[in-house]
Amino acid sequence: MKNRKRLFIIAGTLSLIIFLVVLGVGHRWSSKHVYYITGGQPHPVDCIPCHVNTQRSGFAGRFLKKHYLSPLNIAVSPDGRQLYVIAQEGNALLVVATAERKVISKIGVGERPHSVVLSRNGEIGYVSNQWSNTVSVIHLSDQRIIDTLNVGSGPSGLSLGPKGIFLYVANSYSNDISILNLESGHEIKRLAAGRNPCSVQFSPDGKTVYVTNLLSNPAPFRTSPVSEVTVIDAISQQVVQRKNLSSAHLLENVVFTPTGDLAFVTLARPKNLIPATQIERGWMMTYGVGVIEQNKEGKAAQFLLDEPNMSFADPYDIVITPDGKLAFVTQAGADYVTVFDVEAVRTLFSEATPANLATYANDLDLSSRYVIKRIPTGPNPKGLAVSTDGKRLYVAERLADRIAVIDTEIMEIVETIDLGGPGEESMVRRGRRLFNSAENTFQGQFSCSTCHPDGHEDGLTYDLTGTGRNLANVQTLRDLSGTSPFKWNGKNVSIYMQCGMRFSKFLTRTESYSSEDLDALVAFIKRDLSHPPNRYRNASGELTPAQLRGKAIFERTQTNDGRSIPSKDRCNTCHPPPYFTNRQKSDVGTLAATDSPVVFDSPKLSNIYESAPYLHDGRAATLEEIWTKFNPEDKHGIANDLTKLQLNDMVEYLISLEAEPSWKEE
Repeated sequence: MKNRKRLFIIAGTLSLIIFLVVLGVGHRWSSKHVYYITGGQPHPVDCIPCHVNTQRSGFAGRFLKKHYLSPLNIAVSPDGRQLYVIAQEGNALLVVATAERKVISKIGVGERPHSVVLSRNGEIGYVSNQWSNTVSVIHLSDQRIIDTLNVGSGPSGLSLGPKGIFLYVANSYSNDISILNLESGHEIKRLAAGRNPCSVQFSPDGKTVYVTNLLSNPAPFRTSPVSEVTVIDAISQQVVQRKNLSSAHLLENVVFTPTGDLAFVTLARPKNLIPATQIERGWMMTYGVGVIEQNKEGKAAQFLLDEPNMSFADPYDIVITPDGKLAFVTQAGADYVTVFDVEAVRTLFSEATPANLATYANDLDLSSRYVIKRIPTGPNPKGLAVSTDGKRLYVAERLADRIAVIDTEIMEIVETIDLGGPGEESMVRRGRRLFNSAENTFQGQFSCSTCHPDGHEDGLTYDLTGTGRNLANVQTLRDLSGTSPFKWNGKNVSIYMQCGMRFSKFLTRTESYSSEDLDALVAFIKRDLSHPPNRYRNASGELTPAQLRGKAIFERTQTNDGRSIPSKDRCNTCHPPPYFTNRQKSDVGTLAATDSPVVFDSPKLSNIYESAPYLHDGRAATLEEIWTKFNPEDKHGIANDLTKLQLNDMVEYLISLEAEPSWKEE
């Protein structure tokens, strides 16, 4: 009995020692792992934030997911009794009673709805479904969908003609504008827009339609961005002018004055040609409005909404009161609504010489002459709608699942309307809020979303080091799971490193995110940022004949004349499925004179069609240029023997690539 007890004590002691040793070794290994993942920054040793909270599917993904609504855009009924609110994450149109301040109905629509407009009598509503490529037609009193209209890819902004016959739809992914005849229920015409059209507005007289385009048009390498406002003659239904706004992009929304003499467009002015270190001088991103005279020879100018020591990032929507006196702008990255005097801007605009107007675009002192007030809001204010009497302004507080109600006379929030989303902020939701907030950058100059609108990319190239070397084209943040390392040179081994210390060192010039905030930001990026459906991919997944030919070229092992292609020079060696990257570094012969002698990480190719320009510094305007202009020695895959038709087929295959990662749910 004593021997058995002694053996039990010895075994227990040995087990405890082994456990402590394993625990110590495990903790030491975990600490080193965390140190490596975060780039040497202090961070608690905790597996859950990185390995559980980032899961999209399975038990953890379903358990942690909360169903937020994310109100984006709003319309007010003609009698002012109801609001119609786009719940982007809820895939629904919410009907809100203004007097009772509550949601009275939720109408399911298509995937990722964007905008809503109402017929003149308020009986019919039209909702654009960005990921379904449709417009839902809703009988509002019955609260039922009576028709679904097919349009282009990624429908966003909508505008209804004065007679209620024609509906104009901005197709943000196919870069065009659908014109729908609502009497026949068919699309009758499709017009070419700029890049990523997002907002449509009829002039008050119904003769002209303005369309804003989110991203700047393709431009020569290392030149300032130029963005387009597409002008359509509503009578002939033809594009009659493409008004260019220099050094501007992210043109989100447009509004006309009630008299129709001016149009106002929200915009950002990136200084991507100068070193990012200029952020410390208040000179990396500025924000304002473009002002355009409504005639063919009309002037265009830009007026900043920022102040000398404070930026108001990411202007989204703009509305003007019915009397034409006040304009309200949501500053989505700053959590403010800015109010400015329309007449003061009109006076400055009309009296200025062309030389004056050129300087106004960079004058941070000028806003004091027309900005009247800044109204603080909840997180990420987006869409606006003003009541027909002009007394109430409704603001979609996107990341609070709430509508703020502003009294336009006292210019203050007087009440809020809870839309009924989850009451608490999950880790992923916290990450979304941080991603869309500029509070962590010097003077609030930009948010993550500024350069990564909708989690994607802005198409610009920046000097992030401040030395004029190693220029970097912005990369998408969509579907990053399983594709590390990051950055063009692959130096960032994780999203933690990408968004943590390096982000603050080279970009924000402020303190790094706290460990809790960084956990939340990474969880949001890995869980919530996804590519929209690939418009070049058949719904069945089957490839077209041209895409099949291109696939054979992508996977070929011999040249046209029968020479064997070494494995390292084959396209699918560096870009294998399912993510179309081997996550390795290679020398592909694309180093520029401004680059340090480095090798490049193999980028993922899924949904590559939406990521122009190409190469690490954005030199290649198209996919074709990668091999026709920047692959003279066949270092970027053996391709110089390809015929024009073969290259066309390979590009057709490349633009069809869509990753099918394990987390995607049916």
